[in-house]
Amino acid sequence: MTSDSLASIRPAELAGLDLLASAVVIVDGAGHILYLNAAGENLLESSLKALARQPLGGLFAAPLELDNIIAQAREHKFSDVRQELVLERTGREALHVHIIASALDEPDGTVMIELREIVQQMKQDREERLMDQSQVNKELIRNLAHEIKNPLGGIRGAAQLLEMELPPLHLTHLREYTQVIIKEADRLQTLVDRLLAPHRRPHIVGDVNIHEVLERVRSLILAEFPVGLTIRRDYDASLPEFRGDKEQLIQTVLNIAHNAAQALAARIEQGDAEIILRTRVARQMTLAKVRYQLALDLHIIDNGPGIPPQIRDRIFYPLVSGRDGGSGLGLTLAQTFVQQHMGVIECESRPGQTDFRILLPLP
Repeated sequence: MTSDSLASIRPAELAGLDLLASAVVIVDGAGHILYLNAAGENLLESSLKALARQPLGGLFAAPLELDNIIAQAREHKFSDVRQELVLERTGREALHVHIIASALDEPDGTVMIELREIVQQMKQDREERLMDQSQVNKELIRNLAHEIKNPLGGIRGAAQLLEMELPPLHLTHLREYTQVIIKEADRLQTLVDRLLAPHRRPHIVGDVNIHEVLERVRSLILAEFPVGLTIRRDYDASLPEFRGDKEQLIQTVLNIAHNAAQALAARIEQGDAEIILRTRVARQMTLAKVRYQLALDLHIIDNGPGIPPQIRDRIFYPLVSGRDGGSGLGLTLAQTFVQQHMGVIECESRPGQTDFRILLPLP
């Protein structure tokens, strides 16, 4: 199977490979890439157009083991070669994959390679657990908020009536205590309203351009942090519009970006704080247990100190905050809004980089 013949049959015979969740790469006798399915483009973070005719081993820092597997398959020592492999990449996270290499029945040594990312299955399992846990948390918080809300009105009203009945002689002194009760009741009322807000507000759907959303957030953050913070754009201009609630998406990105800016306080003083807003197209993604051909892949990345390890697995839970004085509701609201758009949100954090990733289905 030469590269020319491969290109000629791709529309009919290879298009079905784009439906697979695992990455498929076909290389010629010299190890150069002839074909890459959609999942392969996602895994290697590049397109077939960019990678065609390039050596597959050249994408990795130490490709010797990969080259040996391909050579074994090409020599027909086995019907196929299966192995778990760690593929190191310069400047990027290593890929932990299960590889299956099979020689095609062609005289030029063409080999088909299937790569299944081990971490990806773990991520999907974790996403399902988080979604189930999120649903339980939302029901719990909603019920608890209603139980708190009802007696709060009575407490506040009783404090007001008590204040009205205070004798004039002691009014100035005792009014201080009744005002504490009233103000604390108001503070709790505001907190309860914020907990219930995502469930009360109607979902207003319209055409959304994600870059308009990001530009709005960018202007709001820079207005609050005009000095010492750079917000870098890394947009894919080919992204289509999609149906969604624009205000909810603005609030989602704003909550994450604002948290990032606050975490960057030390770097802002030094003048080297940076937030990156990055958009890409992801193909053949499973979101909330549903398979989509196209998805928006949005990243909000900062170069701050990272999320404290003790709360890293709980950042989307209500009332969990890594900042003194924080309400712990910003990321909970962001997660709720993303799930209302049938998407998922996840986070990877280490000292020097925190990356929030939002995946939303595209038409």
